Amino acid sequence: MENSIRAGDIEPTKKEFLTGCECDTDKECRYNSCTCLQDVEDDSSDYGNGSSDGAELTDDSFGYRFHKKAYAYHSHGPRTGHLRSKVLASRNPIYECHDSCVCSSNCPSRVVEKGRKVPLQIFRTANRGWGVRSTVDIKKGQFLDKYMGEIITAQEANRRRAQSHIAQRKDVYLFALDKFSNPDSFDERLRGPPLEVDGEFVSGPTRFINHSCDPNLRIFARVGDHADKHIHDLAFFAIRDIPRGEELTFDYVDGVDDSEMDARDPAKQKDMARCLCGSKKCRGYLW
Repeated sequence: MENSIRAGDIEPTKKEFLTGCECDTDKECRYNSCTCLQDVEDDSSDYGNGSSDGAELTDDSFGYRFHKKAYAYHSHGPRTGHLRSKVLASRNPIYECHDSCVCSSNCPSRVVEKGRKVPLQIFRTANRGWGVRSTVDIKKGQFLDKYMGEIITAQEANRRRAQSHIAQRKDVYLFALDKFSNPDSFDERLRGPPLEVDGEFVSGPTRFINHSCDPNLRIFARVGDHADKHIHDLAFFAIRDIPRGEELTFDYVDGVDDSEMDARDPAKQKDMARCLCGSKKCRGYLW
């Protein structure tokens, strides 16, 4: 499975709203002149400092101008195609080129689009059911795979949660696509309840990645066509070097305000899911 699938009641974006970049060369897709990168947050530290991952001075008919590197990846050396450190340390979305662009399939800004290149192995853990590991070493900033499943409405997601509770099934594989949810958005699809991805019945190996309070992966929202922000990808990247055979994990509540999740309160503990990650930074409970 290479991509999530839409439930029958999830309509695709109309073709007239789909857009892509018109960069003359693949190299241009790394800079802020690429329309696919128009929403990347500005960071003045990227301006020309002699680094190949900084800015480039170009000549046009009006003189010289800076094209600042805006895409998320390293472009030279052994870390080519790996997330740059400032992106990896953030929770900002990643923007890439896509099928509607005129750039080639070799464009450096198509890392997630090209799919998984790392072999993943599902195995039985000692105390947490199934887990995932790789048979090769993984480098910091390297893309692993996407979280995939069936894209459904918020109403259907809530119905499935309720069914799972009634049936007393512990595992729920729902992820809300809420990175761009905004009640003030001009896009009505972003104003309402977000769509969700359910990986229970249709998915890939990442469905089995377990939680850790001290994880080695982070999940990022990845946007291709800006008209599809409401169905953005969920992409896993390594946040440190991971030796082959080590279990792959991510923080299920990464970036969420847990001020209301006080595990020291016995009254709250009865409704919280106990964490079994075993790390030194374990919070004791998931939610």
